[in-house]
Amino acid sequence: MPALALADALTARGVRVSFLGTARGLEAGLVPEAGYELDRAGLRGLERRLSPRFFIFLWSLFKGGFDSLMILRRRRPGVVVGGGGYVSAVPVFVAAIMRRPALIIELDSHMGLANRAIAPFARRVCLSFPIRGKTGGKYVLTGRPLSRRLLAAAPEEGRKRFNLSGDLPVVLVSGGSLGARSINMACAAAFGHGGLRLQLVHVTGRRDFESARRVLQEQGADLENYHLLDYTNDFPQAMAAADLVVGRAGASVLEVAALGKPALLVPYPHATGGHQLQNAEWMAAAGAAEVIRDEELSGEVLRARVMSLLDDPGRLRRMAVASAGLGSRDGAVRIADEVLRLGDVKH
Repeated sequence: MPALALADALTARGVRVSFLGTARGLEAGLVPEAGYELDRAGLRGLERRLSPRFFIFLWSLFKGGFDSLMILRRRRPGVVVGGGGYVSAVPVFVAAIMRRPALIIELDSHMGLANRAIAPFARRVCLSFPIRGKTGGKYVLTGRPLSRRLLAAAPEEGRKRFNLSGDLPVVLVSGGSLGARSINMACAAAFGHGGLRLQLVHVTGRRDFESARRVLQEQGADLENYHLLDYTNDFPQAMAAADLVVGRAGASVLEVAALGKPALLVPYPHATGGHQLQNAEWMAAAGAAEVIRDEELSGEVLRARVMSLLDDPGRLRRMAVASAGLGSRDGAVRIADEVLRLGDVKH
């Protein structure tokens, strides 16, 4: 969660940090677990279709706006930070009405609808990727805030955590927290026949775990070197252990680059503004990744591309160097600097 990485960077400077969120989002569990206070507002994400949920969304703007006003009046923050999305847009708008300085963070390679709407009310917009037309003035390229666990993750620690030997290369396959069905099924088909000359850590997401396991069982897979997981709290260690990362091309490509990992990327074809394809092409242009279009993905294609890379250690090393060259490890610190410049933050 990038917001927690920023909170840690601010806390390290002696700043008091609290969160404003909802009772339904990931923050409801992650924020208290990290030791931060969480104020809950009656906010909801945008419902784009005309349906009963759309009217619930409209009501949430009013209710959540009032809740945000009461919370901000009580907290009296020096700066309000929005992490993107409609849930954070409302507090940023309320902060502007209260004449409190606000900063927003754009995590993707294009400005999302909520951030585009709220940018005029923010005094600073911190970008994770370069975005055409968004330079100078209030726009600052800071990089993505990355967790201390990710930045501290080491290959030896990751191999020990996932019981991986040092004799075979490690491939990490993941489609994000929800999983990516096309990648999951292609991976099971590609590497479920046994005889692997690699070690595979395949994190499916909970939705596709049973389907992937069923495919492996049907193929009589030898799971000695095929580690199938629905979820792991130690994803940074899995990435650190990997010689090659296979996955989607969302903002997490910046985490891949921060650890200097070569990547085989399968952009989600329906991503807003085609930003995942842009992210993948950005890494590929630098020599840090190869790209497979989702419609071209199959078990046969995935196996061929993975093995082609693993069979060329020199190329993998060059890709790793290129990936590290793209990576920014100080995004949280740089955003914290901008927050401190904006206003009278409470210590």
